[in-house]
Order: sequence, then C-alpha cells, then structure tokens
Amino acid sequence: SPRPTERLVLQVPARALLEGDTVTLRCRGWEDSVVTGVRFYHEEKGLRGPLKGTELSLSPLQLHHGGRYRCGGWVNSGPSLWWEKSAPVTVTVHGECGNGNG
Repeated sequence: SPRPTERLVLQVPARALLEGDTVTLRCRGWEDSVVTGVRFYHEEKGLRGPLKGTELSLSPLQLHHGGRYRCGGWVNSGPSLWWEKSAPVTVTVHGECGNGNG
C-alpha cells in the first residue's frame, strides 16, 4: 500500500493491455503538485528516448514492454524541491490470440 509520503504516482491504464495497443503511462504529482525533470524506469533501468513531459508512450505495445515501471522527478512543494521515485507498477502485456500467448 502506498505510503502517504509518496509524492509521485505512476498511472497505468486499468484495462487489459494487448500487443499493438497504444498505452500511455503518466507520472502524477501528489495532489497535482508540479513535477519536472521526469524520468521513467523499466526494471530499474532508466529509459532514454523522447519524453512528452510527464507521459511515457508505449506505442505500439510489444510483449517486451511488460515488467515493472516507475517514474522519478523533481516535486515542487512550496519552497522546496524533492527528487522522488514512484512505487513500482507492473505492466502485463497480453499477446494477440493465435500466437501461442493468448
């Protein structure tokens, strides 16, 4: 369960994720606090590539995109800036029917 001190939350769509889908992961600040310098991590490895602010687009979704994700960023809380990392969230990718994974 999330600690109340967690200032970042990684949001993943709450539906079944299928190969080929367009999926967006969002890094949200607690109570909509401003988050800057967001980075995303997959299995604790930092992801490079084009970042659109606080969103990471996995499109088209592939089986290798499955696994644990988290995000990190600078959270602006009043006069202070904190570097925070979100709790890990597991992404499960379901293969298309007929390829042996469905």
